[in-house]
Parts: sequence; C-alpha cells; structure tokens
Amino acid sequence: MTEFTPMAERFRGYMPVVVDVETGGFNESTDALLQIAAVLLDINEAGQFYCRETVSCHVTPFAGANLDPKSMEVNGIDVDHPFRLAVDEKIALPKIFKPVREALKHHSCTKAILVGHNANFDLKFINTAAARSGIKRNPFHPFSTFDTVTLAGLVYGQTVLARSVRAAGMDWDTGEAHSAIYDAEMTAMLFCNIVNQVSFMPN
Repeated sequence: MTEFTPMAERFRGYMPVVVDVETGGFNESTDALLQIAAVLLDINEAGQFYCRETVSCHVTPFAGANLDPKSMEVNGIDVDHPFRLAVDEKIALPKIFKPVREALKHHSCTKAILVGHNANFDLKFINTAAARSGIKRNPFHPFSTFDTVTLAGLVYGQTVLARSVRAAGMDWDTGEAHSAIYDAEMTAMLFCNIVNQVSFMPN
C-alpha cells in the first residue's frame, strides 16, 4: 500500500514546481531558450507551502535559433558574455530535471506540474527544447499547469506579476525583473502566498 506524503495528497499526486524561462522571442520552435530557473517547493507539518531550493542554468541558443531584438532588449541578456557560462540545451535541461525527479521521489509524487506566470509559455519552451534535445525523461506534465495569472486575478484582482506581488504585500524590484531566477522566485512566493490562504481537507 502506497503511503502518501502531504505533498502527494495536496494536488492528487502532482508536485508543483515554479518555472521561469528567458527566451529570444515568443515562438518556442524558432526562438532561443536562454535561461531556465526552477523553484522547488516543500510543505510543512501545518500544510503550508514554502520555497526550498532554486536551480537555474544559462542556455546556449540552439543552432539557427532566432534572437528577436525586442525580446533581447527586455531580458537584457548578452548571449556572448564570457561570464554567462551558458551550456547546450542537452546539458541544461538535465540539470533542471534531475533535482525535480529527486523531489518527486522524495514526496512520492507521480509528476511535476509546472507553475508559472503565463505558465503555458514556459511549458511550451521546456517541452520543445526537451524534444529538440532528444530528452525523453521530462518530469513535467505535458500540458497541465498552475498559472499564477489566474490565481492572482482571482485573489487580488491583478494579472501582471509585479502588481500581483505587491498586492500580496511583498516587495518588487524592477531592476531585478526579467531574470529567470528573480521572476521564478517571486512567482513561487506569490503561489505559496495564495495556496496557503486556502483551507484544504484531504479526502
């Protein structure tokens, strides 16, 4: 008989992982994936979620990848910077996937579910890069997500990440925005803040 953990009980065996990507555009098939950050969450004895660990990686654009000037202006990434220490997608994705799979095992969960602000955007880039790299062990559910746009709209009446974070009573640093790590960590804190307000009684 399987012994379910508090994490596995909370979302029907799914484990939320907060992800943010920075890219060279909006098309996951043609535009470069440039940075990935994932925040692993945990749950305490009181059933409250909190941020446990952030893993991240800078990514080298795949061969022929598009870098849209407008997107590059927003994210501020210099793909040729010597200290960016970017790696190929085939190396970057396993660096993110490995700790996610370890957490899945630890929590007795069946699949990770991507949490993001406009989560479908991040999931499409992750899935497409994994397929392009021939990576078959993708720990994320192929299409289901938790979107903090919807959650924040419901709870705070806000859909923009910065405004949602401020509405939740947290600080927002505009100078740090559009870094995958910063955006993922703020999205994670927003998600935890919202979920922790909801009373949950497992069946």
